[in-house]
Amino acid sequence: MSVIYILLTISIIVAVIFFIAFIFAVKSGQYDDSYTPSVRMLFEDELIKEKPKKSKLTNQE
Repeated sequence: MSVIYILLTISIIVAVIFFIAFIFAVKSGQYDDSYTPSVRMLFEDELIKEKPKKSKLTNQE
């Protein structure tokens, strides 16, 4: 039973270490996207979809 307590303690310590490393990485800008804004203007036309034009054939009787 004491082994379970030791493993539980070690796993909580490891989880806290990973959480601190994650918070440090976020605050230091590790996950900031610096590439996409510079190329967004090149692909802006693809993001805007045109509305389909109504054909005259569907309005005929």
